[in-house]
Amino acid sequence: MDKIIELRHISKSFDGETVLDDISLDIHDNEFITLLGPSGCGKTTTLRMIGGFEHPDQGDVIFMGKRINDEPPHKRHVNTVFQKYALFPHLNVFENVAFPLREKKVPKAEIKEKVDKMLSLVMLSNFAKRRVTSLSGGQQQRVAIARALVSNPKVLLLDEPLGALDLKLRKDMQVELKKIQKSTGITFIFVTHDQEEALSMSDTIVVMSEGKIQQIGTPTDIYNEPVNAFVADFIGESNIIDGVMLEDFKVKFAGHTFDCLDKGFAPSEPVDVVVRPEDVDIVNAADAELYGDVTSVTFLGVHYEIIVDIAGFKWMIQTTDFVSEGEHIGIKLDPDAIHIMKKSKYSGMFGDYSTFSEEMDELANAGGEQQEC
Repeated sequence: MDKIIELRHISKSFDGETVLDDISLDIHDNEFITLLGPSGCGKTTTLRMIGGFEHPDQGDVIFMGKRINDEPPHKRHVNTVFQKYALFPHLNVFENVAFPLREKKVPKAEIKEKVDKMLSLVMLSNFAKRRVTSLSGGQQQRVAIARALVSNPKVLLLDEPLGALDLKLRKDMQVELKKIQKSTGITFIFVTHDQEEALSMSDTIVVMSEGKIQQIGTPTDIYNEPVNAFVADFIGESNIIDGVMLEDFKVKFAGHTFDCLDKGFAPSEPVDVVVRPEDVDIVNAADAELYGDVTSVTFLGVHYEIIVDIAGFKWMIQTTDFVSEGEHIGIKLDPDAIHIMKKSKYSGMFGDYSTFSEEMDELANAGGEQQEC
């Protein structure tokens, strides 16, 4: 695929605080790319930079080979769909979608043809004469998408557009957006903090943290081969344990040596070991190298989420097998369940399931500090 947008060494600060720190990124024609990360990571600022709503302090935004740093939004072949759809309440569905074409003085017959095509694409052909204020949130979003696409932009920017929808509608729209992107061939750049959205829709995911790009890859690569503890923790659940890479295909952690599929590390190099909860098998404690006590069991419909204390480290296991709280169990790990990552600034920050959030950790630590006083 041809490159349509290039970000080259982009940096941006607001009030002395760095929001984007020397990021570079290639975005390709007909690609569904997602900028994924927590609040404050720089993903929305990156999107606004592409749209022309923000300008870089350093670096270049290149569109189809041309530098466009100073080009205003209306002169870029880019449209944006925001979380708040900004529809015109006094206009019906047809006129909302037709608005950008009327602004450009497009002939009436062409407007009708293009708007009808867009309404069909977003499954709103029978809603053309309805007021947008009478529509549901999902229907309003479809109108906003149709309006953004009717001018046939090269790129569509979507800034957390599903955030205001309920869970089932959000899932429906994930499927619809991917279909629309494939049928139009337009490059979609999607911003979200929701890992499931990113995994289900994207050709490419860009994981961001603290103004930097942590990893770029396909959903499968990002999930199965995270480059550091932040990515492993942010994309799904992960047990992340301190280990030592003894040699190629041999790693030691939790007091035992295991076979793995990784190589290329220095002998006895400290590493982070990632084990996904669904890759852990429960066995009899007497037959296992790793064993511990179950501290909690949560039923989640299709599986149980089990927390087990193994030598003071809380592991998460996702399984269809039921075990009881307090039960003593063993766990078995096949070589392909073990993924090795190099140590990073995020090492030691994630992967233990004593709690499920940083906020709970902070509260627990604060409580301890007060007791010490």
